[in-house]
Amino acid sequence: MDELAPVLKLRSAAVYSATMCGVILIQKGIVESPKIMCFISVSFYTFSSLSDIGSAIKMKCHKNLKDPTRRLFLFVRTSLGLEEYNYTCGVYCLSCREVEEEFIACGYSSTPVNFMNKRKSLYGNVFRTNLLGKAIIVSTDPEVNRIILQNHGDVFVPCYPKSITELLGKSSILQMNGPLHKKLHTLISVFLKSPQFKAQITKEIENVVCLSLLTWSEQGSRVYIQDETKKIAFKILVKVLLGIDPVQELKLLKQEFEEVVKGLICLPIKLPGTRLYKSLKAKRRLIQMVRKIIERKTSMETSEDKSPNSVVDLLLREKSEDDKLDIIIDNIIEMMIPGEETVPTAMTLAVKFLLDNPAALSHLVEENMQLMEKKGDDEYSWSDYLSLPFTQNVISESLRLGNIINAVWRKALKNVTIKGYLIPKGWCVMTSFSSIHMDEMHYENPYEFDPWRWEDAGAGAGSHIFTPFGGGQRLCPGLELVRLETSIFLHHLVTNYRMSAEEKDQIIYFPTVRMKKKLPVSIKPVNGK
Repeated sequence: MDELAPVLKLRSAAVYSATMCGVILIQKGIVESPKIMCFISVSFYTFSSLSDIGSAIKMKCHKNLKDPTRRLFLFVRTSLGLEEYNYTCGVYCLSCREVEEEFIACGYSSTPVNFMNKRKSLYGNVFRTNLLGKAIIVSTDPEVNRIILQNHGDVFVPCYPKSITELLGKSSILQMNGPLHKKLHTLISVFLKSPQFKAQITKEIENVVCLSLLTWSEQGSRVYIQDETKKIAFKILVKVLLGIDPVQELKLLKQEFEEVVKGLICLPIKLPGTRLYKSLKAKRRLIQMVRKIIERKTSMETSEDKSPNSVVDLLLREKSEDDKLDIIIDNIIEMMIPGEETVPTAMTLAVKFLLDNPAALSHLVEENMQLMEKKGDDEYSWSDYLSLPFTQNVISESLRLGNIINAVWRKALKNVTIKGYLIPKGWCVMTSFSSIHMDEMHYENPYEFDPWRWEDAGAGAGSHIFTPFGGGQRLCPGLELVRLETSIFLHHLVTNYRMSAEEKDQIIYFPTVRMKKKLPVSIKPVNGK
């Protein structure tokens, strides 16, 4: 099977390159007919395919394919990337193009896990397919996923689509492994759990949320939740990572950052005009902006013994002589990505699911009103918000149904067998979280929003069947911060305002989780406040 990987990569690269060249030629006016572009694509495709027929013939035969002619035909088609192959069963099925189209189509439907479920029913819990131009092994088995995620880096290392690795660079935390990653992960985890940080950030989040909600009522009754929660989350994110208050440059910082994020899932081609090319240019501009912020902060520091107030303060304090500022800047930008995507999406999904379930919304309002009456004029603490059981159940159920982080990718450094499944050296494995979260074997009526399910011994919370933040050595260090931000947002929203859906909206799961219409909501202050 190892011979397939380079063949598929070459074939995919040829098709991508040919298509993009054709598009650029048409855009520039050099080629006016789409037919000519198709001819160029076919020419590149044929050339790359013919060059790999030799590799196809050299492949070993599978025992369950008895006809030598049929075997050779399938080997050639697999080499050319025309067949999807299940490496455990030796089953050939859809073409790579059809697989990609089906994967994307499911992402735009209300049941995105249908893509995985279909293959799971045909081939079992672990199978091989082609996604994002890459031949991969997919695991929908919770025990296999647990073993892969808990590995310390001696068998599995991070592996992601080329567009992500190109954009984040060699010093990326995602690519980082071994002692260096462990040190950085521990530093950030300890900082985010420190009492000083918890007290400081709780007040900061409350201020940002309350001021933002006030502007909602001033704007009028119609609010787009998806857009507004992104504004809230980004302000908090900048405070946590860079330690700066919202300033004039925040708008430009957010603008450049959004350009960077657009290139995470795209064709891995860096030609001028492509998505990846634009995102790489935006990242260079963003690096310069973050560098100026850091330099301004360091020039204003007066005490070396001062406790860090942000992640960048922490990294600068722990910086060794060999560490370069560029690496710290890259790390900060990379940490912005999950923070900017996960938190506002969790907030938006919670509002959407609550609006669709009046009983859950009523229960949430009751619980939070009780906390407000209990606290009176006293200050709220981190633990006050996280001690609300039903609110945490709503957040857990929103994360399970939303599947904001639907999978992680790992690469096998050597041949490894898990539960009878052989994962060959050099192959990438995608541990699918969404398939497990939506499996009726683990959750009764998995497509229903049911926060009460978490009252029964946690319904898998903290176990290997509930992994909204990953797991193992790379478990997201900011998972409690995500819960805190969402809890504070929901508390102040439902205790001070009443909301209703302006129109029906639906969730889209590709390339990232978002609302199709940005979730328009009508909002009014309680008692005309």
